[in-house]
Amino acid sequence: MQNISGEATQQERSSWMGVLARSRRQDIEDFWTEHGDYFAVEWLRKPHTGLVMVRGRAGGTGNPFNLGEMTVTRCAVRLANGIVGHGYVQGRDRRHAEFAAILDALLQQSDCRKDLLVRVIEPLRARQAELRVEGSRKAASTKVEFFTLVRGENAV
Repeated sequence: MQNISGEATQQERSSWMGVLARSRRQDIEDFWTEHGDYFAVEWLRKPHTGLVMVRGRAGGTGNPFNLGEMTVTRCAVRLANGIVGHGYVQGRDRRHAEFAAILDALLQQSDCRKDLLVRVIEPLRARQAELRVEGSRKAASTKVEFFTLVRGENAV
């Protein structure tokens, strides 16, 4: 999946950025306090919050329509070696966007990518899957099944 120069493919980067965006800040912060080193970063765009228009499609395939606006926080950082990282997260959590941007920049470096994928991204991905299963179980436990009884005079 990596190209010959050791750079991450667009698909790999999209995958880890999605994991970072969907993760809870506390999960990322737990990694940071246990394993994170201090990384000197230059702010290209400090964390700031704004709105983005969310679009939907009827039935997933119909014509697109504007569903509504969603709050997003984003930022961009540059590491000392010149690699730029971006962080986009739902909501107003500036620290979460900062963590995501720094990790994005670090993950673009081939020398530490494998280690960070194993220590950060995969555990976060597993945690997200856990939360999805837990949510599905809770939803399934509230499922109500309706049935109809046939009365004697309506029987065929």
